[in-house]
Amino acid sequence: MRRFTRLTNGFSKKVEAHANAGCPALHVLQFVRIHASLRVTPAMAAGVTYKLWEIADIVALIEAGEAHKPLVRSL
Repeated sequence: MRRFTRLTNGFSKKVEAHANAGCPALHVLQFVRIHASLRVTPAMAAGVTYKLWEIADIVALIEAGEAHKPLVRSL
């Protein structure tokens, strides 16, 4: 992912922005996309989950996490 290098405009200057950009992509790779040689998702192969997730499941997970996150305002 180009977000890990400083050579592009997609570079994250803050750790929070970096985590927000990387997490959904990693979740899709682990829980949604079926691996060619495994014939299941890596999460299913590791026994983390027993169902094939959809993008809507990941969006619901992110929204649930944001609902519990305290709002921080700078003065």
